[in-house]
Amino acid sequence: MKSAFSLSLLVLLTFTSCAQQLERVNYSVKTDKDIKTGAAQTDKYLALLKNKNVGIVANQTSVIGKKHLVDTLLSLGIKVKKVFGPEHGFRGEAADGEVVSSTTDSKTGLPIISLYGDNKKPKPEQLEGLDIVVFDIQDVGARFYTFISTMTYVMEACAEKGIPFVVFDRPNPNGYYVDGPILEKEFTSFVGLHQVPVVHGMTIGEYAKMINDEGWLKGSVKCNLTVIPLQGYGHNDFYLLPVRPSPNLPNMTAIYLYPSLCFFEGTVVSVGRGTDKPYLSFGYPAMKEGSYTFTPKSMKGATNPPYKDQTCRGFDVTDFGDIYVKNLGKLYLFWLIESYKSADDKKNFFTDYFNKLAGTTTLKEQIIAGKTEEEIRKTWQPGLKTFKAIRKKYLLYKDFE
Repeated sequence: MKSAFSLSLLVLLTFTSCAQQLERVNYSVKTDKDIKTGAAQTDKYLALLKNKNVGIVANQTSVIGKKHLVDTLLSLGIKVKKVFGPEHGFRGEAADGEVVSSTTDSKTGLPIISLYGDNKKPKPEQLEGLDIVVFDIQDVGARFYTFISTMTYVMEACAEKGIPFVVFDRPNPNGYYVDGPILEKEFTSFVGLHQVPVVHGMTIGEYAKMINDEGWLKGSVKCNLTVIPLQGYGHNDFYLLPVRPSPNLPNMTAIYLYPSLCFFEGTVVSVGRGTDKPYLSFGYPAMKEGSYTFTPKSMKGATNPPYKDQTCRGFDVTDFGDIYVKNLGKLYLFWLIESYKSADDKKNFFTDYFNKLAGTTTLKEQIIAGKTEEEIRKTWQPGLKTFKAIRKKYLLYKDFE
């Protein structure tokens, strides 16, 4: 006989049609052919950079068409002096949490300063000689995705030195909804710097305006901020990213699943790192449910994955993510709740990291207490209402509501 967990998942997979779910979200699918990123609109910003010593915060997503932003600007005569690389590095190949050292770019000879590890905020001497700093990185719209934290620290450092800061805006692939618990101040960390929900529904440029004007930079300093906005984008759009944003988000389905599945990073459950289905599957060796098995291996972007070389049992949720979660317009907590219920060792199911990801102790307490997804979601509503009022002030594009 199938367990309640397996049967419930089977029922959802069998009876949930894509057509039914599309009715919930009035959206259009767009690519970089339909939307002009901030970086692609050189006529809007070259005058800002001309004859100035420029620093650039960038990674592998910082492209104009097929060409990297740094290469483009150098070819246009812009004096790029330094590149700052976030988590995963300038080329985006390092694993989550992997220490990335400062180095020199082999192609351009430019110094690359790592903004990860013990140097998350640029030191004053690292900004020395720069007249302006540009930020151009593709975000995925979740509070615990660390690029918004990197941006915050660079804005702070620039504000303290009086250096103008320019954001080349990019679409948010999860920008069509807002959901999740609001981070409580005592849980502030690199995976959650601001008191916002898990899914904030803002582009990187909108988010920059919010943290600057709401006084969320350290000491309430204000950054001399310019945002180069997108053309052709709205928050109803499903934007198909041209470049993988990080090693363990291999495709759009993984990006849609990421806000819901990332909670597992604070539990005993693996999200498939070290396999060809990261953030498209989940499980662990002691899991009783599911017929899908996977064995994590050391690979580029996941050098030491959880349960390395151990067979895990669980679920491949690729199709379910694409058909259902993508179109849901909210976080999907069923897997997290049911995985806890079915665990033999409930005492050790959650790790200390879980509350950092959730931004609160409440979610863990609710799951342990047996609360349903609907009951949990109701407790988020007052905080979400307050945040949406703040968010609305900084939107640059037509909203989904």
